[in-house]
Formats: sequence, C-alpha cells, structure tokens
Amino acid sequence: MIDVRRGSDRYEGGDPEAGIATRHAFSFGSHYDPDNLRFGAVVACNEEGLAPGAGFDEHPHSHTEIVTWVVEGELTHSDAEGATARVRPGDVQHLGAGSGARHAERNEGPAPLRFVQTWLEPLDPAGDPSYELVRGIADSTPYAVPAAGAVLHVRRPGAGERVALPAAERVYLHVVRGDLRLDGKGAEDGEELGPGDAARITGETDLELVAGSPCELLIWELP
Repeated sequence: MIDVRRGSDRYEGGDPEAGIATRHAFSFGSHYDPDNLRFGAVVACNEEGLAPGAGFDEHPHSHTEIVTWVVEGELTHSDAEGATARVRPGDVQHLGAGSGARHAERNEGPAPLRFVQTWLEPLDPAGDPSYELVRGIADSTPYAVPAAGAVLHVRRPGAGERVALPAAERVYLHVVRGDLRLDGKGAEDGEELGPGDAARITGETDLELVAGSPCELLIWELP
C-alpha cells in the first residue's frame, strides 16, 4: 500500500507573530485528526521555520525519540542534561527523551532557519534521556534509532538517479527538496512527489525512486 500525503495538506501551526511557522504531517495539538495519528513508530513529522531570534524556550518531552534534520540555517540546541550544540545542514540530531527530558531550540543566527523534525514512539518508554549529534552524515549512511526499532536513510540523488527503497514492513519517505517519481509494483503509474510531500508505504517491495532533479530525502525504515 502506498499512501501519498501532499505538503500542501499539512496542518498549519506555530506562532507567526513570534516568528514560528510549523506544518504538521500528523495529528498534533489542536489539530486533532483521529484518522491521522501515526504511521508505525512515527507520531510526528513537522516542518519548522524560525525567524532570526525566534525559537522554543525550554519545554518537556517524554517517551519520544526526536530526530532533527536542518534544511537551512543553524539550530541552537540546549537541554537540562547540559548538552548544547549548533546543528547545521547535513547533521543529524537525536534526543531520546526517555522517562523525561527538557530542552530548548532557537535560531540564534542571522538567517532564517528551516528544519524537519520527526518524533518516534520508543519500544520501551522508560530509561534515561540521551543526546547524540552526528556531523555531516554521508549520503546513504544509515542512522539507527534502536529505541524505536527504526533506521533513517538520508539520500541525495542527482537528476536521473535511481534509489531503491528499503524492503521493510513500513517505509516513511519525506521529500526535503527536489522532485521525484516513485516506481514499482505498488505504484504502476508512478507517483510524483515534490518538496514537503511524503509517502507512507506498507508491505511493498521492489520500489525505487527516480529523481527528476537533485533531491534530498529522508527515508525511514520502520518495523
């Protein structure tokens, strides 16, 4: 099964007066949709935009694995455990909230900040908070989130290049930039996707992407 969700259909959130623009792929906060609560372990995939000086002051999380991918700009992270970092395009940031954590996310740079943040439900909600930052992850290098049984694949195909999707029970694809076609048995006519679009894929094999232009893709392999 292939379920394509368009970026234009995301729920709009954030606080424009505070310089925060958010677009939610799943039911979130006041945007409650009982038919769109999750996909496998993924419970949120938010496109965030922060103006210079804007951000989210220290706030709590629990029972959530939070993975952040910066599209442009620089994200300043700090948390109650003492971890601080500046997250840039190409870096993967992972906060494991465990049984409880507090952190802040701000744009302290001079340029607008855009990032994609994915929230995953852990297999075991207990445990201590954890933090990891991987600088400049290479194309096609998998990043595992064992606590959620998930693996992230960052792919950057050039125009005309093909990318095989993982043969997992579930695959969640988010298009950061570029346009592509999804080909294979479950997409016989081809599914065209662009920036902000996503595909929720269940029980399909032998699927591949064909990049129409240089792309940046977040591909989640899920149980």
